[in-house]
Amino acid sequence: MKKISFLFILAACILVACSGDSVANKMYEHLEKSVELEQPFAEQQESFADLEEKEQEVYNQIIELSSDQMDEITDLSEQAITNINERRELLKKEKESIDAGEKEFSKAKELVKDLEDDLQGTAEKMVKAMEERYASYENLNKAYQSSLDEDQKLYELFTKEELTEEELRSQIDKVNQTYEEVIQLNETFNKQTDTYNELKKQFYEETEMNVVYE
Repeated sequence: MKKISFLFILAACILVACSGDSVANKMYEHLEKSVELEQPFAEQQESFADLEEKEQEVYNQIIELSSDQMDEITDLSEQAITNINERRELLKKEKESIDAGEKEFSKAKELVKDLEDDLQGTAEKMVKAMEERYASYENLNKAYQSSLDEDQKLYELFTKEELTEEELRSQIDKVNQTYEEVIQLNETFNKQTDTYNELKKQFYEETEMNVVYE
């Protein structure tokens, strides 16, 4: 059982002085609105981490108990499943905020072709980086859902009266495999978020926008 790390968030900027390119200014509005729409995603990363830590504590307690302490095991397993369901709700809200941000970002993408020629190169790279980030999030979201499903199966197994060591070991292996996949996708998502943030910064510099990073 492993704790999953934080996801990186988009860098938010405040415009101090406009660019001479009106299209770039409109893009800025959509780009920063997309950051704003992802705020629920950003704000609940700590809640995810807290719930994961609490589940780990419950798991550690369960594996210290013997089979003749089934009442305690059942109670703790129910606590863990409640925790899992809470994370399912967070995951749903997280995806809603990412989807809202993506919809807003698409409005900025539509404006790239209207930029001055010398600004389009970085803008296109920025758009590509964000699209790859969104695709990674889709994979990450699905993998995390799968990991929660396997987690729940594990806690349901713990309450089984005639649980064999082979059954338990097999399910723990499945849980760990899904965690490994989530961790790898998490790392990819974080790298792509960093890449996008850097390209957005470069784009703002090329458009000569005077922005302050929060």
